[in-house]
Amino acid sequence: MALTKAKKAEKVATLAKELETSTSAIIGTFSALTASKDFSLRKTVREAGGSYHVVKNKLAARSSKGTKIEAALQGLKGVSSVAYTSGDPVALAKALSTWVKENAEFTFKLGIVDGKVITREEIAALATLPGKEELFSKLLFLINSPAQRLATVINATGRDLAIVVNQAVEQNKFTGSAPAATASSTPQPPSGAGAELTCRGFPFPCRGRGHRCP
Repeated sequence: MALTKAKKAEKVATLAKELETSTSAIIGTFSALTASKDFSLRKTVREAGGSYHVVKNKLAARSSKGTKIEAALQGLKGVSSVAYTSGDPVALAKALSTWVKENAEFTFKLGIVDGKVITREEIAALATLPGKEELFSKLLFLINSPAQRLATVINATGRDLAIVVNQAVEQNKFTGSAPAATASSTPQPPSGAGAELTCRGFPFPCRGRGHRCP
């Protein structure tokens, strides 16, 4: 049954809203796809973080106007469906490529990633790349690896220093007495020309030359 203009406009508006934030898409075609396989395909796309629609070519072209996947939905012919995502395009390509290997009824037409249209061969190549999560894991490993090695060296140095200090304490290398005094600390009477003279050790001063001490 042919769609009315109002119904077409509604479908265009609904699909346009869904495609608005999409950054990547894979367009495919199929023949004799059973209901169970269609359900399996939709589930596969959802689990990869995407959405899936069977589309009418002209409506898809109108719905994608102004979006990042517009170029892939213009001028389509034959039966078309679109799997699209605002997330990881590699995850979507991997999931669909795996599903297609077991379901020959579905084939790819083309794809688009961040505005660049890609061929079926490039979709297959995209599916072999590491996904975002894997790339992030590798990046974090590279970032953390030098820090981990530095922490290991610092910890080892600290342990070695503690061992050396402990051995020194055990060998009494940090103990000992102060050096013995080499001279008496008792003040001595001054000597010299200005010194006060005493008489034969008695505790009274000498009166100088000519004075006879008792």
